[in-house]
Amino acid sequence: MKDELKIIPLGDAVAKIKTGSTPPTSHAGYFGGDIPWFTPGDIGSTKNLIESTRTLTQEAISEGEAKLFEKGMLLVTCIGDIGRVGILQQPSYSNQQITALKFKDDIDSDFAYYWFVSNKQKLVNLANQAIVPILNNERLSEVEFAYPPLTEQKRIASLLARADRLRQLRRTAHDLGDALLQSVFLEMFGDIAVNPKGWDIATLEDLETDFIYGTSQKCFSEPKGLPVLRIPNILHGSIDLEDLKYAEVPEKEAKNILLKHGDIIFVRTNGNPDYVGRCAVFNLDKDLLFASYLIRARVDLSKINPVFLLNFLQTAKGREAMAPYIRTTAGQSNIGIEGLGQIPVPVPPLSLQEEFAGVVARVESLRGRMGESTRGVEGLFESLLAESFGG
Repeated sequence: MKDELKIIPLGDAVAKIKTGSTPPTSHAGYFGGDIPWFTPGDIGSTKNLIESTRTLTQEAISEGEAKLFEKGMLLVTCIGDIGRVGILQQPSYSNQQITALKFKDDIDSDFAYYWFVSNKQKLVNLANQAIVPILNNERLSEVEFAYPPLTEQKRIASLLARADRLRQLRRTAHDLGDALLQSVFLEMFGDIAVNPKGWDIATLEDLETDFIYGTSQKCFSEPKGLPVLRIPNILHGSIDLEDLKYAEVPEKEAKNILLKHGDIIFVRTNGNPDYVGRCAVFNLDKDLLFASYLIRARVDLSKINPVFLLNFLQTAKGREAMAPYIRTTAGQSNIGIEGLGQIPVPVPPLSLQEEFAGVVARVESLRGRMGESTRGVEGLFESLLAESFGG
């Protein structure tokens, strides 16, 4: 196959490359319609992009406040978490953190999708090294793109799609665990949006939560110094140690920001407001620090359980309680320590919170036992990617 490969700049492989846009957020009438408007949080979990979390109205489209992407175009995140990718299944729009690519007729879009999955780290490395990484269209267009004849592309894409489906089944099982926890949370605490059980309400500041920003020391891939959590490591409720970076942090500073069991880590800044406030409970037996665009919250365990708090913050009511304290300036959204401290939260009896935390622990234990087979499926997929795209 390698003898038949064509290697060209990515820009020569596409018929169109364009970046999305965000209508003025001050005009509420542009948002909340039925027109898909993708943001980075919508991309990366599945190949086919069908529904978006946020939507636009016809008014935004009629007034030219968004750029149309055609069905079949690849969407690639190029600001923040670089290289997340998916294929549009209907005409849609996106914000400015996403670039859309329409490939020429001799390139299969499914093959191109898996090429991007395989080459994500290459794209990350090409981005600038600012606090919020950016991969502009010019640099993206210069990336070498290697591809075989169309029939071979389709064969490779079909093989990878079958392995990918196995991965998705494992992820579905994980999502069922999330659905179970949501059901248990509702049963034990009621609908938090209306608080039918009349729990006391207190702010995180009232609960004597201790907040601190992370290190501003520059991070590197080379394992020199101490590992540092960054925005990509904080997923929806969990910590991902993939793509871990390291920094040489002075001993006194490192001691202050060393994470402990029960700490909650918040994303404090991102171009996508949906990412701001994303959080996870630290429960790892590993010495880890965290970067300055994260905030660590250490709760008073005699007043509130961090697992309960995390699950509340992940509800719609939790996001609603946080929203007034998220500020957007020059396209960048932020929440600070003062804002986090003002978030109101329900405070059920501690014993009930801890009972719920026990249920969470049992579900996580079950997920852990599933982990080995999941890693096997992931390993198969990664091996096929490496074989198809040379690593």
